[in-house]
Amino acid sequence: MFEDFLNALQNFRRNKTRTLLSLLGVIIGVASVIVITSMGKSSTQEIKDTFGSSGLDVVSVNSGFMRRKRNSVEMQFSETFRENLYDNVRNIKKVWYKNSLSSTISYGDTSSTTNCTAVEYGYLEMYGLALSSGRYFTVTEDVEGLQKIILGSEIATALFPDGNAVGKQVLVTCSKVSYNFEVIGVLKEQNSGMESSTNSAYVTRGFYAKKITPNPIASGVMVQATSPSHATGLVTDITEYITSITGTQYSVNVTSMQTMIEQMDSITTTLSLMLSAIAAISLLVGGIGIMNIMIVTVTERRQEIGIRKALGASPRDIRRQFLVESASITLLGGIAGIILGISISLAVEYIKSQAFVISTTACFISFGFSVAVGIIFGLSPAIKAAKLDPVIALSGE
Repeated sequence: MFEDFLNALQNFRRNKTRTLLSLLGVIIGVASVIVITSMGKSSTQEIKDTFGSSGLDVVSVNSGFMRRKRNSVEMQFSETFRENLYDNVRNIKKVWYKNSLSSTISYGDTSSTTNCTAVEYGYLEMYGLALSSGRYFTVTEDVEGLQKIILGSEIATALFPDGNAVGKQVLVTCSKVSYNFEVIGVLKEQNSGMESSTNSAYVTRGFYAKKITPNPIASGVMVQATSPSHATGLVTDITEYITSITGTQYSVNVTSMQTMIEQMDSITTTLSLMLSAIAAISLLVGGIGIMNIMIVTVTERRQEIGIRKALGASPRDIRRQFLVESASITLLGGIAGIILGISISLAVEYIKSQAFVISTTACFISFGFSVAVGIIFGLSPAIKAAKLDPVIALSGE
């Protein structure tokens, strides 16, 4: 078989133009499949990199926005709801409550309007929101409702261009009532899950409960799963539990970053498979071209076939010779297609400044499919060559 492969390479060298035309369909098909799958995986990876690994174990529960049924019960995020979640839903590590305040933060003559979030102790650390300076809230500050504030990077820059925000006093105005807060920390500029650290500010929920609304109902609930792998299942379990109480699944909106990433991954995978199937058609077209060229090759080499048979070559030897030659074309085309596909993918990802991800599975499948195409479409010409009568083959031109 190795000798047949060497003979095939010699025939390719003698017919360079014909061989190149035979290879084009295979090369384009294999390269297209690799580029499409690479772009799909790279897009998914870019989404993961954008949001980071923090927050993938967190499930967000908020009031629903759709019309409720007549007999449905409105869900309120009270302390009783928190207790019931722990008792009725599995894989919960901790439940965090938060409330939002539309506020204006001022320092001297400079002010910034933002959404100020009242959070419980440990919330920022749980979400992976890192500090560029200062510290996080303490348990005492949360319990006693002390007027401490942590600023997002954008707000801190707007209010304190010199960068010295920690320790300064700012005025926070909510519903026309103003409060003095001490800045104890500034967040780094980053995205972590569904939380943004740029145009945001955080105060303790203890302050909200003491100065804004006693015994407040939370505007949002963040449920931390025992591990990121349980986040998707936790979305389903919480939705089912609340639906059993309220009578409608639209009373709340339950989401998680892990679920969103998995859905995006599923969509890009489906699109990649569809586009890869279309690209694979060029492989079939290339296979038909290879079959036609192999038929011509058999006709041109009738005398060679006749001589080999006269010297004792069996029909099996002749059939194998032409099958190896046909498979060799697609073998070389597959290798060239993989190289071209990876090169194009690298160029595209470099231009887009995007993460580069190559699917090894797609490389192996497209390569194997290309070789299979060569064998399948080369089988008919090989059988035709094997059936040639040596006398007729030697007498023909």
